[in-house]
Amino acid sequence: MTSSSDDQPYGSLVPPWDPGPDETLLETRIFKVSRHQARSRLRDRQANFFVLDTLDWVNVIARTLDGRVVLVEQYRHGTDSVTVEIPGGMVDPGEDALCAGLRELAEETGYRPAPDATVQVIGVVDPNPAIQRNRCTTVLVDGIVSGSDDPDPNEELAVRLVPQAVLPDLVRQGVITHALVVAALHHLALLEDLAAP
Repeated sequence: MTSSSDDQPYGSLVPPWDPGPDETLLETRIFKVSRHQARSRLRDRQANFFVLDTLDWVNVIARTLDGRVVLVEQYRHGTDSVTVEIPGGMVDPGEDALCAGLRELAEETGYRPAPDATVQVIGVVDPNPAIQRNRCTTVLVDGIVSGSDDPDPNEELAVRLVPQAVLPDLVRQGVITHALVVAALHHLALLEDLAAP
């Protein structure tokens, strides 16, 4: 094991593995499962790993002018439960993450940026680098107006507007449990900490 003291500049202490061939094992509409072969530079040994390939994702924190945040409730088959999240979804091939965020916001909630809205990317995370190659971008939309929604046929959504101040409590209480939503809210907190005087 390689170690570093806290006062050293941050940098990689572990070399990357040398990639070998990929073999597709399963392909679905949502993801592809591959066997990925790689060789360790430290131990000069080869191993197989399993990787999920899927499109990039986007999450949207959308705020009204009076500081309320748009949340959506929906049933999630993976956890067999109704979750509380922010709007989000997949980035279509060739689509910019910011544009995808605005599209997902409109489709799921009917909300769109107001003419004088501020729209920006505030963070990007790797959802699960152990087995996934995709990324998730968080888009912040400050200033929204309502319109008509257009969800996917299998999406059954309820939209809530909640004061931003209650979001940390919703995470603490286990109401918001989606890891990528928690990461998005952390990016928002970091942004606002930097902007504070």
